[in-house]
Amino acid sequence: HVQLVESGGGSVQSGGSLRLSCAASGYAVSSGCMAWFRQAPGGEREGVAVVYTSGGNTYYADSVKGRFTLSEDNSENTLYLEMNNMKPEDTAMYYCAADTKAVAPWNWVGGYNYWGQGTQVTVS
Repeated sequence: HVQLVESGGGSVQSGGSLRLSCAASGYAVSSGCMAWFRQAPGGEREGVAVVYTSGGNTYYADSVKGRFTLSEDNSENTLYLEMNNMKPEDTAMYYCAADTKAVAPWNWVGGYNYWGQGTQVTVS
């Protein structure tokens, strides 16, 4: 049974930083791909960043490039999203997603079989 649990959300001032964590159980972070999505109130769920295990390639949404960074801790089976220089438009519920295959395009919501419950991020 795959379970993804996000943590680390909260409220920050514009320009501040947060680090989100996605702890995976029943699923090896070292397989397939893992991604972060976000959904603002009234908006659609959009891809933030992804890491493909094979090759370790990462991709980021243009809106977060240079500010957000993905990292993995395979020993802890955890994916992290370091968010710096945050902006009010980053306010959203952030979700961790995973799949045992390399989802393409990476930001295709329907391509991911496993999702966490989300963690709220608010930037003011």
